[in-house]
Amino acid sequence: MGRVFISVAEVSGDRHAAQLVRSLRQLDSSLIIEGLGGPEMAAAGATIHRNTVEKAAMGWRGALRAFEVYKLLKWSSRYFQQNRPDLLIGVDSPSMNFHFEKVARQQGIPTLQYVAPQLWAWAPWRMEKLRKWVDRMACILPFEEEYFRSHDVNATFIGHPLFDELPANRYALRPGELNGRAPVVGLLAGSRKSEAQHNFPRMLAVAERLRKEFPAIRFVIPTTAATHPVVEQLLAGGTAPANEDSASEGIGGTFSSIIGPVEVAQDAFDRMVPRCDLCITVSGTATLHVASFGVPMIVVYRVNPIAWHTIGRHLVPSRTFALVNVLSSRSGLGEPPTGHIVPAFVPWLGSPDRVADLAIELLRDSRKLQAQSDRLSRLIHTLDQPGASMNVARLAMEMMRPKASMSAAKT
Repeated sequence: MGRVFISVAEVSGDRHAAQLVRSLRQLDSSLIIEGLGGPEMAAAGATIHRNTVEKAAMGWRGALRAFEVYKLLKWSSRYFQQNRPDLLIGVDSPSMNFHFEKVARQQGIPTLQYVAPQLWAWAPWRMEKLRKWVDRMACILPFEEEYFRSHDVNATFIGHPLFDELPANRYALRPGELNGRAPVVGLLAGSRKSEAQHNFPRMLAVAERLRKEFPAIRFVIPTTAATHPVVEQLLAGGTAPANEDSASEGIGGTFSSIIGPVEVAQDAFDRMVPRCDLCITVSGTATLHVASFGVPMIVVYRVNPIAWHTIGRHLVPSRTFALVNVLSSRSGLGEPPTGHIVPAFVPWLGSPDRVADLAIELLRDSRKLQAQSDRLSRLIHTLDQPGASMNVARLAMEMMRPKASMSAAKT
């Protein structure tokens, strides 16, 4: 009977890990699957020892999690000695998972990193740590396998797990052209509480401008368990809560807010986004998720301007941060000279008016919206290959029991 330990740090990783758990169960129903994660992993059948998803954060707030991670590392080291796993799988979040992979490797436990760190975009000096603590790498972007192999990392492209999770009829859900009707705009503030605290106030400023230009405009706001209290508080005209307990219970449906009527729902991304004519979204996997529905977007990401100018811009050599632009540049599907498809304000510094002006321009010109939608659809067509979760499950079985994985591959 094999034992797999999975480590997850945020909402998207919890979702990917849940699909992985189900695929592992298909290959071997006797596996003991446990780890650090969230409710989706638990619902898929994994034993969750600590919920590491609710407090996901980035930047200095993410650094504050070091105290939590330190305690978990000490616990994990003791737990591995008493309940040794056959494999540790770190899902995304390398800043946390590298530490757990180090603990595992020090005890001779094989490690698999599922979702490669974006060392091709920033922090390439972490490559040495990756080679030292990670035995196998499961890459989710097509160009990553060659990149990591060129740096002596045992990497395999397995596809993007997003395409295992999307609704099958998503292409039929898009609205028609505006043709004079009121536009629908999505405000996507991210999956982490800290992301919403940084970005959603400025998104509201943009929404106020759009309401003045299009009085009948409708806003839809999908949230996560972590961002829902923040969104609720800000829409009510207050400040973002300092902690989860300072906000009232979650909201749903259509209600009046400081930007007029809005529709808000938790875990409703796949229901809300296809109805949008335009999304204003934070950078990250969300951009690929929006693109998978062919929905035009403007990408933003608010960072501390002092931290960016003193440190950030020197650490990040990438010319673009929006994932769909990275992919379009490498595939040649974007517009010259940059190869980008979507406008991106990353970092999002200065006045929100630039984003508002561009959103107004796009909403007034259906041809521009359609042109972006067409380019996004062509990009997604090159990536839309379900099966990533099963592919990484097979890698895991191969690392634990080579003979078993060979027989499972034939089924």
